[in-house]
Amino acid sequence: MQSSIKIRTGNQMIAEGALHAGCQFFAGYPITPASGVYKAMIEQLPQRNGVAISAPDEISALAYCVGASGRGAKTMTATSGPGWSLMIETVQFALMTELPVVIALVQRLGPSTGGATQNGQADILFAEFCTSGAYTIPIFAPSTPQECFEVTTIAFKWAELLRTPVIILSDKEVGMMSEDVDFTQLKSIPQWYRKEFITQNGKEHLTYDFQNLEDVPLFSPVGGPHKVTMTGSAHDKKGTLQKNSPETVDVLVHLQKKIEAHKEEMAIVRIDDQENAETLVLSFGITARTAKEATRKARAEGKKVRNANIITLFPVPETMLKDAARGVRRIVVAEENMTGQYRSVIQSLFKEQEVVGVNSVGKMITPNNIMDAIL
Repeated sequence: MQSSIKIRTGNQMIAEGALHAGCQFFAGYPITPASGVYKAMIEQLPQRNGVAISAPDEISALAYCVGASGRGAKTMTATSGPGWSLMIETVQFALMTELPVVIALVQRLGPSTGGATQNGQADILFAEFCTSGAYTIPIFAPSTPQECFEVTTIAFKWAELLRTPVIILSDKEVGMMSEDVDFTQLKSIPQWYRKEFITQNGKEHLTYDFQNLEDVPLFSPVGGPHKVTMTGSAHDKKGTLQKNSPETVDVLVHLQKKIEAHKEEMAIVRIDDQENAETLVLSFGITARTAKEATRKARAEGKKVRNANIITLFPVPETMLKDAARGVRRIVVAEENMTGQYRSVIQSLFKEQEVVGVNSVGKMITPNNIMDAIL
């Protein structure tokens, strides 16, 4: 009898999640530590009647995906920091033209080409604030291969529903480490597809039509039955290039409002609670696993600790983070970067607690590093 337990990396499980979510098109360029996603998709997607392309570079890879999305395909690419640098112009085009795409960004040590085989969690601000205007891009951070599968299905859902780029922010350790995965225990969600425009009562199709700012325009594919006008320049609801008409400004504001309107639904923070906790440990990615071990050891020493694994980094899950902080005196934010990037984003949420960071560059954070910061 075939076992349900298989040895898989996080990268392989991102690919499994993409296939489960109905991904139809993948384009990528190999780059450590994201190449495992590339290899799995190139091998497996054509067997599912999808298209997988080895692109000549990262710019082309994401451009291919955005083009395929314009035809209505569910698309994904995968890269790491140096490739992400090249993709940013196209990410902004996808955001502006409201074309969904999932991007697996597997972090390594930077800056520049940095250390290809060294871990890092230092692309948080680089990923989230890459757009002119600082529009919110949903970002999910898995900490295990199982979560890589789950998060990928979630990323496809929100990319399609909100017609927006979504990032899976993994890291080298999560992406490349092989572990046992019980496929019977995997969590996923049903497949979702963007809503399409259907002609009713002779109503004209507008490429970016909406009533309320938070609405998501109904989709019609390029080359389909309706005229579709897409441009990365500021435009009105028809897609016609304009400067600063009230309708054009509404379109720009709508790009942010449609994300904000769903931030509570996107929020995922997994709490390991302890009654009368004095310290809350916040972390994500591979460091969430270190924090889990530090919490176990601290409790064995009689300390009162609550642990929170943050899956949704952006939109910031404000309500869940504030709820996790109830009653504690100290909040420890552990992340493998120099300056405490995510701490700098969430620190203002906590008015009554002391917020301290545990950080590292070029080497992983240890349980003892975190325990030293726990009350």
